[in-house]
Amino acid sequence: MIPCHHPGRTLGGFLLVLTTSLSQGEPGASPPVDVAVAQAHSEIWRRFIDEHGIMLDFTDLDGSTNLPTPEECRDGKPNALGWWSPIENGAMFNGLYLDAAILRWEKTRSDDDLAKARRLMEGLLALNSTSEVKGFVARGFSSDGKSHYAMGSDDQTTPWLVGLWRYWRSGAATDEEKQRIERHLAETVEAILRLDWRMPAEPPFGTRGSFDGFDFNHAARQLFALRMMEDLTGDEKWARAYRNERDRRGGEENQSKLAACRGGMKFFYAKTHNWTSCTAVYALRGLWEMETDPEAKAAYAEGLAASARLAAESLELADHFDPEDPSEFRIDWRTSMLPLWKPQETPREAVDLASAQVRAFLKVSPRRKLETAYVREPTAAAWIVTLCPDPEVVRPHLAEIDAVIRRFDYSQLYYSTFFWVEGAWWRLRELRQLAD
Repeated sequence: MIPCHHPGRTLGGFLLVLTTSLSQGEPGASPPVDVAVAQAHSEIWRRFIDEHGIMLDFTDLDGSTNLPTPEECRDGKPNALGWWSPIENGAMFNGLYLDAAILRWEKTRSDDDLAKARRLMEGLLALNSTSEVKGFVARGFSSDGKSHYAMGSDDQTTPWLVGLWRYWRSGAATDEEKQRIERHLAETVEAILRLDWRMPAEPPFGTRGSFDGFDFNHAARQLFALRMMEDLTGDEKWARAYRNERDRRGGEENQSKLAACRGGMKFFYAKTHNWTSCTAVYALRGLWEMETDPEAKAAYAEGLAASARLAAESLELADHFDPEDPSEFRIDWRTSMLPLWKPQETPREAVDLASAQVRAFLKVSPRRKLETAYVREPTAAAWIVTLCPDPEVVRPHLAEIDAVIRRFDYSQLYYSTFFWVEGAWWRLRELRQLAD
């Protein structure tokens, strides 16, 4: 195991300084919420951001982790998706967490916060620079800082796009950074287009995941990619393509993609899956911010409101998390999963293998299920609620979201999947300041 990198770590006194600065003169947010957010922030940067600026899925409480080797990545171990490894979701989590990092810097204007946002952005660019396959977005890096698994996904690529676009749009980006970001975004979207909206993957897999479809997830992701390219380039060809796809009808309900976005987030593969659905809601928020057509903008706002209402139903899941539960977490993912390994030639074979492996992993590491069900879901849900631009939809849930944020001792969580609380808190802070 190796320690997770924590650049510029000056945590002595950090919590006190941050808590004091954020609590003073802020009647809308109670000090306990401020303290919880400050602790979450410090834990993320102490343990979960690796030396390449990429968020890890899990570490031990001391920050040590157990990265796959280059050989394991090459051979697809534990599986070719990297599922259940510490580098499963780097592109996804970095892109999502950039929302909080940029909001934070916009308020503090501190050099430290700017450096953190920049570090996350550079990590995203690195994940798109590691393969000979054009448009490929890796999940994370092996112990050598370059090896990676052969498949990403639409869940990984969507927040990669949105996060980089959000950084590009912010005042944080230099002219040189903007040029590099534009080049990466354009090359990636064009590569996806050449593959009929499928995500590029490395051999032997070819592709995995798609943006093309008439349900909410596909529609929001595809429309964001097109509207983003119009925003970046000002090229009318992207505007035409965006409008054509926005109005195109199909699917079981023969509805337009705009109508799918108006309907908002839906759960379909589990009782709740806020943590993956939030990637499409993030894209929808970006669409709403860019849209100039009043009818389409109103439709996107309706979709964000519908998504917020559905997500709010998951906030109570945080109450089920028992901090005294003695369930074990094992950082050693190899012992339970590698005995099941076999070669994989298709994405389906990799998914089937990974599905069997997670059952084996949960037997020796039951703590994983507790954190994914009762930390990951409600914290992602809290952020989804705050992405809604209508204060009247968000305001009834302020106390519930505060309770979610206060619920956890972040120093005792093994998974990074609480990072959404920062973005939720910064967005609620803006809402409360408007009310004041």
